[in-house]
Amino acid sequence: MKIGPRYKIARRLGPDVFEKTQGPKFAARAAGRMDRKKKRPFSRSDFALQLREKQRARMIYGMGERQFGRYVKQAEAKKTVRDDEMLYQSLETRLDNVIFRLHLAPSRQASRQLVSHGHFAVNGVRVTIPSYGVKKGDVITINSRSKNKVPLQNIADKVRDYEPPAWLRFDLIKSEGTVVGLPKLIKSELPFNISAILEFYRR
Repeated sequence: MKIGPRYKIARRLGPDVFEKTQGPKFAARAAGRMDRKKKRPFSRSDFALQLREKQRARMIYGMGERQFGRYVKQAEAKKTVRDDEMLYQSLETRLDNVIFRLHLAPSRQASRQLVSHGHFAVNGVRVTIPSYGVKKGDVITINSRSKNKVPLQNIADKVRDYEPPAWLRFDLIKSEGTVVGLPKLIKSELPFNISAILEFYRR
């Protein structure tokens, strides 16, 4: 997905939508921009707030509008799981996000590229689809021919002091990740309002 100028988008949606805009460089530029602007009190409509949250989630996961909308529809169609929890699980269990959560790539964009180039396998089968949904029990490994590629060299050293989410495990000896559960939705820890996103699509 072509995203566009990240600094400009981050000024509108917040610095945490991209990894590169979470550093002091962006904070300094944003502060300077605010100093030059006149502060005017304003209020946002419910629609504007819902739209902003939807856009934030899309940018964080690096997804197009149609693809994101499909995830929402699938979540609402699942009657055995709450729609907000189903949507969160669907987003988090994408293979590109799992690679990022395992700390095998510095950003979701980088993990998406690594997956697209066929550097990873799920249960021994090479996968080149970033949106591939992993399941409990799946094992993610680095393909043997890819282990000497610069982004994937010395993986054990890179993840040694990193603690992945509770639903993921990484074996330093085997250099493989395992999905040991499903991500649990904790709304207070989300960088976006998932309820507002669902309301946006229910209009």
